[in-house]
Amino acid sequence: MSDQHEEWLCAGPRWSASGPALVWRHPRHGERLSPLPPDRPLAFTTGAARRCVGVRRAGRHTPCPTAGTVPPSAVSAQCPECARLDRSHSVAADTIADDPRPYDLYLAWFAPGLIKVGITAAEREGARLLEQAALSSALLARGPLMAARRAEAVLGAALAVPDRFPYAAKRAARHPVPSQERRTADLARLHGRASALLPESLTRRPFSPEHHDSTYHLDRIGPGQAVVELAPDCTVAGRVTAVAGPDVYLEATDGRPLLLDARKLAGWPLIAADPAAPTTATARPGTAGPQDALF
Repeated sequence: MSDQHEEWLCAGPRWSASGPALVWRHPRHGERLSPLPPDRPLAFTTGAARRCVGVRRAGRHTPCPTAGTVPPSAVSAQCPECARLDRSHSVAADTIADDPRPYDLYLAWFAPGLIKVGITAAEREGARLLEQAALSSALLARGPLMAARRAEAVLGAALAVPDRFPYAAKRAARHPVPSQERRTADLARLHGRASALLPESLTRRPFSPEHHDSTYHLDRIGPGQAVVELAPDCTVAGRVTAVAGPDVYLEATDGRPLLLDARKLAGWPLIAADPAAPTTATARPGTAGPQDALF
């Protein structure tokens, strides 16, 4: 389409009980999803520019009024103005205290020594943990938003649990993946300590770890992935191997193992390419860049 305001734009990845998918948005036609099951061909060419995806709140999407451009390397696909609006009404900013929905307080295991305390709306049924690429997790409690939010802050400080850490550590832990026994033991120790600190306003949950290996298809991830760097008018073509959090693992048409951070697809108009086309996008060794430095 010639009008940049009338294009279908990729809005990045989304997890649900049905698995991972790419989200697409159009100012007049709404939203659609493209599932990302293993072995699905994925082939596209990026458009001329990456643009702000606007703000999504309470299931409704508001397009960016200026269709501002976003750097290709940025993890966030929002312009500064839309990002500020998004942050001004978020759980993390404590600005939606009147949310009546129940919230889950959880522990998420990402890598050896890297466990996070967090909260998510109970109705999301664990999708938040999958979006963050937690390898294993365990629920701590359920209750009102502000009680869960305060408990999250208290536990983070009392247990010395960080809320940010190097993203490269998350990727590195997927191959070879640490044993489920190791992850279970780590979570069990922290779950016991955390449970003793929970307020009465939350309903405690017994320890019941969940491991997400089969959901991500971790057994299909091997060593040596090259990380795709998107730019205008470049092509990526291959077959989906696995998806962990926002990371889509691909086998390129020439056999190379590639890793595509689907967060960086957000904001691009993507044109379908020949599934047999060569990948022309630059791919660098699998180490974190400046935009990927923190969780």
